[in-house]
Amino acid sequence: MAYRNNEPYNDLPPLPPRAVIETTPVLRRCIAASRALAELKGAGKLIPNQAILINSIPLQEAKLSSEIENIVTTQDELFRAAAEDPGRVDAATREVLRYRTALRHGYGAVQSRPIDIDLMIELCSVLHDEDVALRDEERVLIEDVANRAVVYTPPRGRGVIVTLLQNLATFLHEPDGLDPLLKMAVAHYQFEAIHPFVDGNGRTGRILNLLVLVQSGLLEIPVLYLSRYIIQHKAEYYRRLRAVTEQGDWEGWLLFMLAAVEETARWTTGRIQAIRELLDATVERCRLSSPRAYSKELIELIFCQPYCKIGFVVDAGIAERKTASHYLRELERIGILTGERRGREVIYRHPALLEVLAA
Repeated sequence: MAYRNNEPYNDLPPLPPRAVIETTPVLRRCIAASRALAELKGAGKLIPNQAILINSIPLQEAKLSSEIENIVTTQDELFRAAAEDPGRVDAATREVLRYRTALRHGYGAVQSRPIDIDLMIELCSVLHDEDVALRDEERVLIEDVANRAVVYTPPRGRGVIVTLLQNLATFLHEPDGLDPLLKMAVAHYQFEAIHPFVDGNGRTGRILNLLVLVQSGLLEIPVLYLSRYIIQHKAEYYRRLRAVTEQGDWEGWLLFMLAAVEETARWTTGRIQAIRELLDATVERCRLSSPRAYSKELIELIFCQPYCKIGFVVDAGIAERKTASHYLRELERIGILTGERRGREVIYRHPALLEVLAA
């Protein structure tokens, strides 16, 4: 049956693609993207405490990935939320924070198990903060809002969806010699085309991108702002997805995704190098200006928690409450932190780190 955009695409072809995808342009771009990822993986080792990266960079990816779905919050609101009573956090910020939680859940899971249907459901459930199930007979239409037109209707029926997802999971782990970057890009198209959930498919799919890179060994930790590139090229992203469905244009899609990996890997490497330089400068400044307050653990804490409070210092086992208060005030006195009263306590903001992360 020929593809029709307003009918469920139950004839979505299984993987691997029937078309030749390892073309010369794709392989050249794949080499460049792999090299950029290797540099990013090496840069991550510049940071002695990996929690600094795991706490900060995935949160930026969460913010950007959610923006693609028009869930918008600010960087300050996100980091502030980690230091405040959850009841004071707005709905959009809570939703973005759940993206980071889902990413962390997935990252922990792929250390000991393959990516499968159960993990996909778990990720989407964490995003929604409730148990979700695969779609069954729900009819979902992907629309071009500006032109008021249906551009795609994903497969319908749980049996069809389960079969396609099982094929997708098998493709990811099949030892067929296909480069992991190409597998990630092909799998991302297929997941979005299957559209297995009523809501949350885009965010779940973008988390899966990072998990594929981690599970394949191309990344050690999920630190890649891939959504940054997608936001900057949002129209092309959707156009390339549709071109695979409507025209079988795998080469255009793969070149787009490989360019996204290469550019964002290099950009993220730059952010990590900037964090390392700031960390070294902060250590030196604290040693010279307030040696009694200096400790490796305290400095690493304010890099893990750009919004810090006394309780964080106490919980980390660095100092008792009175001494912890003194340490944070000292860091404020020498210009590393800035304090602001929020209700009954003071929250200490790390402006230089926040500036690096937002650059």
